[in-house]
Amino acid sequence: MDIMINGGSSDVIRIIVILTIITVAPFMLLMMTCFTRIIIVLGFLRQAMGLQQTPPTQVLIGLALFITFFIMSPVLSEINSVALEPYNSGLIETQEFLDRASVPIKQFMLAQAGVDEVEFFKGLSNEAGTAELEGVGLPLSVVVPAFMISEIKRAFLIGFLLFIPFLVIDTIVASTLMSMGMIMLPPVMISLPFKILLFVVVDGWGLLVRTLIMSFNSV
Repeated sequence: MDIMINGGSSDVIRIIVILTIITVAPFMLLMMTCFTRIIIVLGFLRQAMGLQQTPPTQVLIGLALFITFFIMSPVLSEINSVALEPYNSGLIETQEFLDRASVPIKQFMLAQAGVDEVEFFKGLSNEAGTAELEGVGLPLSVVVPAFMISEIKRAFLIGFLLFIPFLVIDTIVASTLMSMGMIMLPPVMISLPFKILLFVVVDGWGLLVRTLIMSFNSV
C-alpha cells in the first residue's frame, strides 16, 4: 500500500513538473535562449530593406526558432543526459533534476552575458550571499536579466551594422533623384529593388545566418 502511495505521489509530482515546464516554455524560450537576439536582428533586417510585411512575421519567427534549436542543441543534449534521463529513470529527485538542468543553461547564458551586466544585477540583488557567488552558482534572478540585456545590446549592434549598406543605397538614390529634379518620386520606391538585388547577390540570408551562429560560437 505504501509503495502504491509513494509511486502515485511520485507520478503526480512528475506530472506537475512536466505541466509547469510546458507552461513556462515560451517564456524560457524568450528569456534563456538565443531566440531574442535572432528575432530582433531579423526584424532590423526587414526594416533596413524597407519591407513592411515581407518576409511575413510568421516566417521570421519560424526561421528564428529553427536557428535557436540548432544553436541550443548542445545545451539541450547536455540537459537530457545529466538531468532528464536520470530523472526519468528514478535516480534523482525533482529538486536535483532542476538543479542539474539549470547548470548547462546557466553556463550558456553566462558565456553570452557581459561582465558589466552580471556585476550590475549582482549588485542590485538582495539575496543573501549573492555577492560572493560566481559562475553557475549565481541565481537565475541575476543571470537571466543580465543575459537578456546583453542579448538586446548585441542585437542592436548587429542591426546598426545591417542598416549601413542599405542606408548608403538610399542616400545615393535620393541624391541622384534630386540632381535630376525628380523630387516628387519617392526615393524608397527606386532604391528598394536595388537593395533586394544587392542582398540576393551577396547571399545575404546565408551571410546573416552564418554570422548569427558564429556570434554564439565565438564566445
